[in-house]
Amino acid sequence: MPKKTSRTRASHAPSTSSPRVATGPVANEAPPARELDRLDVFVGRWITEGQTVGSPDVAPAPIVASDVYQWMPGGRFVMHPAYGRIGPVDVGGLEVIGFDRATGQYETHFFDSQGNVTRETLSHRDGTWTWQGAHTRCTGVFSDGGKVLTARHERSDDGIHWEPSMRVTLRKIG
Repeated sequence: MPKKTSRTRASHAPSTSSPRVATGPVANEAPPARELDRLDVFVGRWITEGQTVGSPDVAPAPIVASDVYQWMPGGRFVMHPAYGRIGPVDVGGLEVIGFDRATGQYETHFFDSQGNVTRETLSHRDGTWTWQGAHTRCTGVFSDGGKVLTARHERSDDGIHWEPSMRVTLRKIG
């Protein structure tokens, strides 16, 4: 019996012409099921806690946040709004995760509350998820049957030398 996922897939019959919407032609093919099904592990509501990594000049700051991962209509992208605080600063943003058939990789776009847009690749290997950007990266490992995600974030000013920036634990609450 096929695995049931929380993603809804629409069945599209082949057509000789594709209808158009504001963003372009409507695809008449199913999303890449196997690759997208791997993202199901993220879907749910999470509470995030952790702290930034301190330095001799700066004390670690506590991190408390709420993260939600859910399938967007059509089942081709995961939407991830996040809201919280790092120390006394309110933070948040929206990440969109999808699979790019052309590159064979997951891609993410993150729009943060300060107006920044960050693009990263996302990969999965040997139980570890890795987000990789030009100046930020993160590794995450699921445990407790997928109910806990432990993530280590790093930053780099030059894209070559990396240093830890924060450690967080996400606990699935729904």
